[in-house]
Amino acid sequence: MRATLIYGAGDVRVEEVPDPELRERTDAIVRVVRSCVCGSDLWPYGSRPATERGDRIGHEFLGVVEEVGPEVSGIAPGDLVVAPFVWADNTCDFCAEGLQTSCRHGGGWGQDGVDGGQGEAVRVPQASGTLVKLPVGEDSALLPSLLTLSDVFPTGHHCAVTAGVDERTSVTVIGDGAVGLSAVLAARRLGAERIVLMGRHQGRTELGREFGATEVVPERGEEGIAKVRDLTGGDGTHRVLECVGTKPALEMALGVAREGGTVSRVGVPQYEEGPMGVEKMFFRNITLTGGVAPARAYIEELLPDVLEGEIEPGKVFDRTVDLDEVPTGYREMADRKALKVLVEP
Repeated sequence: MRATLIYGAGDVRVEEVPDPELRERTDAIVRVVRSCVCGSDLWPYGSRPATERGDRIGHEFLGVVEEVGPEVSGIAPGDLVVAPFVWADNTCDFCAEGLQTSCRHGGGWGQDGVDGGQGEAVRVPQASGTLVKLPVGEDSALLPSLLTLSDVFPTGHHCAVTAGVDERTSVTVIGDGAVGLSAVLAARRLGAERIVLMGRHQGRTELGREFGATEVVPERGEEGIAKVRDLTGGDGTHRVLECVGTKPALEMALGVAREGGTVSRVGVPQYEEGPMGVEKMFFRNITLTGGVAPARAYIEELLPDVLEGEIEPGKVFDRTVDLDEVPTGYREMADRKALKVLVEP
């Protein structure tokens, strides 16, 4: 089969690799119907040292079950399923606490001999706990939105949930990437009536307004902080959703937080040291929360709204490529010519 491998910064290739086979009794083989390029894939794409051997990449996919091991239950060949961006047994103590990203028997796609999601098929470990059956066919128009349940929409939702967003809270979202826009949509879904989106790319911020943003602030740094505070009578907002992962983004998030507010961060941190200002956080009673999103914990909650058309998170996809064009998709996302690239193998 064909699959995507990364060899170094700017070097993504689609090559022939061995077909996946069942290795464990709890495995399943899934033929990929849709996958995508994630913003977090761009970090190694921009900085990975060159290697002679490529590694599999991609962690968001949905597809059709082709084969299952003898200990797999709840899914069967022919089922359309979505896979969270990590695999997990969904039965250990961490999974029972809704923290599948810390599963005692789980792991990540493209690691330790497990296929990546940007390919024609995937061997899925712990298939019973990982895969969620979807009640639609592989020709459904809902596939883009259903694919977002693999990562990007639950990540935005996790940011809003851990921040404590509800109908009584004002919200600032830092970042107009796919996760930031998903956080806007999640905040609106949770009842927030005032959502300030900090982003400067017009096409993206227009989608942000469609998703529920009430104001857009294109300024950055101290100028952006001042603008948000001006919009909120000098106070800032109750909840701040940091969806970028850089130190300047977190500093802006702390700067626009209201006294007693909460900052949640879900952007993968691209810094070794946190921002200065811990003492100020203490005296302002600012809570810092967030982390890697346990997407599997949220799929059943979010799925009905997608199926009923109440929300359309799949609108974050603005470019579609086939598998051979995945390297082009990476370049276009890295160059900000595309917001999020959908892959149809």
